[in-house]
Amino acid sequence: MLFRMRLPQNKKETALFMFLVSAISVNIIAPVITGFEIGFSWQTWHQVLTIIPFMWIMVLVIVILTQRPAGWLTSKIVDPKDSFASHMVINGLCSVLLISIFMTVLGTWIGSQQISWTPIQQFFVKWPRNFAIALAVELLLAQPIARQVMQVIHKQQKLMA
Repeated sequence: MLFRMRLPQNKKETALFMFLVSAISVNIIAPVITGFEIGFSWQTWHQVLTIIPFMWIMVLVIVILTQRPAGWLTSKIVDPKDSFASHMVINGLCSVLLISIFMTVLGTWIGSQQISWTPIQQFFVKWPRNFAIALAVELLLAQPIARQVMQVIHKQQKLMA
């Protein structure tokens, strides 16, 4: 029951869920990674705010493209009999793994407003940090908040029925 209550159950809820997770993620992950790259300051934060809409669109596209592969990876790791929490943690891990691979390169291109070989050349130096930041934000903030919103929506729907 908890499993069903905390997940989107139709296209409208899926869109809301993706909106919540991506908005929370982009507004935290992008400033933190940029801060580590060029330093934490108000100027850095302001610069990041100007590119967040573009970053957000790219994140949504990557999330949609990696959703099936992440589900497939999850099914290879987690037993169907395992708990809801284990499914969610492993699915989050697989999703963040795939998204962070793409966003380490694409995010740098969007943030620097130029396409260069630098993020590809520095990939194995930058990606572990980016992955760790993204995983922490996803598993500790974005996913739990979005799942709680889904649960509240479903409880309200149940009360109205």
